[in-house]
Amino acid sequence: MRNARATLDSPFADQVAAHIGARHTAIMLDPAELTAPQTREAVVRARDFPLGFGDSDASLYLLSRAVRAHSTVALSGESADEIFAGYRWFHHPVLRDSETFPWMAAMPHTLTRRAGLLRPDLTRALELDDYVRDRYREAVARVEPLPGASPLDNRLRQLSHLHITRFLRAMLDRKDRMSMAVGLEVRVPFCDHRLIDYLYNVPWSLQSHDGREKSLLRAATTDLLPRSVVERVKSHYPIAQDAAYAEALQRRAADLLADDHAVLELVDAAAARKVVARAPGDLDLPDRAALEQLLDLAVWLDLYRPALHII
Repeated sequence: MRNARATLDSPFADQVAAHIGARHTAIMLDPAELTAPQTREAVVRARDFPLGFGDSDASLYLLSRAVRAHSTVALSGESADEIFAGYRWFHHPVLRDSETFPWMAAMPHTLTRRAGLLRPDLTRALELDDYVRDRYREAVARVEPLPGASPLDNRLRQLSHLHITRFLRAMLDRKDRMSMAVGLEVRVPFCDHRLIDYLYNVPWSLQSHDGREKSLLRAATTDLLPRSVVERVKSHYPIAQDAAYAEALQRRAADLLADDHAVLELVDAAAARKVVARAPGDLDLPDRAALEQLLDLAVWLDLYRPALHII
């Protein structure tokens, strides 16, 4: 699985293992397994609803399964980015001050394009933009400004609340579902309530004292980690970049379109065919997300439609 980032994780993982004297095993995932029907079915079953993170879900499921072959318990770093301001929108004024969830400001067309393969009458009925706006306003209304705090500090307090109560919940739910589906217990030390309580009110001048993401975490671990790791720019969770992966999504979606599958009652078939007909290298992430959504929905209907008596 190739990585969309400037640097791979593996060299840094090797350096940390050597630095602390740990026994390290690299796990390589087969790209073909990411698109295998049995993997998608296992992921949809684990998630229990037809809305996920595409190959990020599948890779986490497969990684958890591989780890479970060696251990029943693992540690993970969820919450570090949320409480230590690790995402770029914490530091980008336009994204930080947008009147919506900052991760949606950073990817403004993702929700619209993700739902773009649904029938237009369904997307109109769902009123997704209105829903997001209302949920955002409800969330920020729950954050009381600190007396005497600067507007920037109060805004960062809002962002912290949004991430802890919304974004992080999605990350933890994904982690729990993908790992427990294979019997792996994953613990999250950065979610310690004492750490979160403390960082919630740390002023931005300290939280970002050197102008970088996760400044406090870097400072706290300077004497514990290799310099290369401490200084590394934050990298997101890897996604599959091979054209073969996008091509496999298109091929499986084409099979659904040709098979008169029940999911077509919910889908704009003409829009789906346009995405399927594009060159795999021309698919951007929202296009891929739309195809992932289509395939997940089809699997979910296959699994649960008889019991739910829907459509």
